[in-house]
Order: sequence, then structure tokens, then C-alpha cells
Amino acid sequence: MLTSKQRAYLRGLANGCEIILHAGKSGLSPNLCKQADDALTARELIKGKVLETAPANTRQIAEEIAATVHAEVVQVIGRTFVLYRRNEKNPIIQLPQ
Repeated sequence: MLTSKQRAYLRGLANGCEIILHAGKSGLSPNLCKQADDALTARELIKGKVLETAPANTRQIAEEIAATVHAEVVQVIGRTFVLYRRNEKNPIIQLPQ
């Protein structure tokens, strides 16, 4: 579970990230979850966008993806969301205590 200080730190890091995940009319597909899982393993922090054609709202889709890939939702603003999952073998991001 992230503290508010850690969440704020991750939000700051996410500002410079580009959107690499797009959820569309198919919603939460196995392919989308696999893409999110691979990206989180490589980067730990990813940014995604939910298109207007998606069957659910941004928060619901972000939480479903996070639950599927064992990540945490850092932020949801408009149609954009940020997910974080620590890479236990090779951590990249050092979170503040």
C-alpha cells in the first residue's frame, strides 16, 4: 500500500511519462492486461488512457487492470490513469519513506 508521500512522488515521475496503454471499446482484454504486465515489469510506472468508446469509466478500468496485474492505481485524471508495481528482482524507482 502506498503512502500519500509515495503517491505524490510517483505522480511527479508520471508527468514526464508518455501514454503507452490504450483501453478502447473492447475494454479489459487479455491482450491489454498482458501489455500492462510486461510494461510494469520493465518500467514499474506506466500511464494509460481510456478512450471514449470504452464500456466503463476510467477509474473502473484502471482498478480492474491493477487488480489483474497486481499493481496499484496511483492517479486517475479525466481519461488518463497511472499504475505502479514494484519490480522485486530489479527495482528501478526508489520510493521515499
